[in-house]
Amino acid sequence: MHLKYTILYVEDVTRTIEFYEQAFGLQRTMIHESGDYGELDTGTTTLSFSSRRLMTELGKSPGTPDPTSPIFEIAFETHDVAAALEKARSAGATVVQEVREEAWGQTTAYVVDNNGFLIEICSPIYGAS
Repeated sequence: MHLKYTILYVEDVTRTIEFYEQAFGLQRTMIHESGDYGELDTGTTTLSFSSRRLMTELGKSPGTPDPTSPIFEIAFETHDVAAALEKARSAGATVVQEVREEAWGQTTAYVVDNNGFLIEICSPIYGAS
């Protein structure tokens, strides 16, 4: 078994896809003609977005992310955290942690996307297997 995709519930799928393209350089794989679902290519796992409206129609009760009290984060790995942070900032991401060298040998930074989801931008952890 493998992790196929993650779906985040958002108000505007197209606007969210466009934000992730600009902020993180991800490639769109599709947006459904209804505008209620879209996907980004992130490698082996697809990052997907579904509209809150659709999820409500399907009987779900989607919550709203709270960046001051997150319950999860998405992490994007890069070899140049500082450059990636500046790209995200330029696209409108809210920076919540500037670039920092962690005790375990990783470089990290954190932003909040246009929906309030917490995003980590991090370097690989060298020596980890």
